[in-house]
Amino acid sequence: MLARPTFAILFSLLALFADPARSQDATFKLGIAPHTSARVILEMYQPLRQHLESTLGLPVEVQTAPDFTEFGRRALNQEYDLAVTTGHQARLYQTEAGYLPLLTYKADFKAVALVARQSKYRKAADLRGTTGLGLSRSSLVTLWGQHWLKINDLNDVTLRYISAADSVSRQVLAGDAAVAFTSLANYQKLPAEQQAALRILAESEPMAGRVYVLNRQRSSQQGKIDAALWTFAETAEGKKYFEDNKLGGYRKLRPKELEAMEPYAAETLLQIKGK
Repeated sequence: MLARPTFAILFSLLALFADPARSQDATFKLGIAPHTSARVILEMYQPLRQHLESTLGLPVEVQTAPDFTEFGRRALNQEYDLAVTTGHQARLYQTEAGYLPLLTYKADFKAVALVARQSKYRKAADLRGTTGLGLSRSSLVTLWGQHWLKINDLNDVTLRYISAADSVSRQVLAGDAAVAFTSLANYQKLPAEQQAALRILAESEPMAGRVYVLNRQRSSQQGKIDAALWTFAETAEGKKYFEDNKLGGYRKLRPKELEAMEPYAAETLLQIKGK
């Protein structure tokens, strides 16, 4: 009597893997770019995960990657149903993998160069021959930082790359690096005593920050997913998320906003391809 149910279960599993549409619907994968540690990302996006799960009627799984380059590789491989990443990678996913841009945050996204407040580094030229930190080679803050170093004729600064923004300030304050490139939002989320111990040496112009892009394979559900995001913004959990992270809420993308990220997107593609 046990053989028949066991066979039935096995048949159902085989049918699931044989049917791409059913396999796709099994779990909705929410990919978050590794702008901080995996633990913090899972905590940050838990309210959104729960809201999407109840709204879409599907199990939702939050995923990230060891660094921005690997995250980009996985996104281009269509591994995420909905990806949340900075504008340059959003543009890359749009042009190279057909992802559909949905929305971004109201708060400006800026990159900053941080130094220890008590250090001798008061201007860009003071950094000659030192060591800097970036969040992997293909993160937007690192790419901006590299451009800033080049503009300031600081080609002799050695850049090291780390995977979590929350360790940037600690390494700078410990003297392991002279300067670190991170986002203004991540700097503002540091404990007050760490913020006070650091100083912003340079700040970028506003850029396209974290952008929500939808996998084209989910295009038939775009209206429902878009609506779910906007309704999340009206929930108590959504409002707390925006307030805690100083994001100001959602907004639609401006015309040509992602196109402006094309130079950074092209550099990112080279990094992903290992060139």
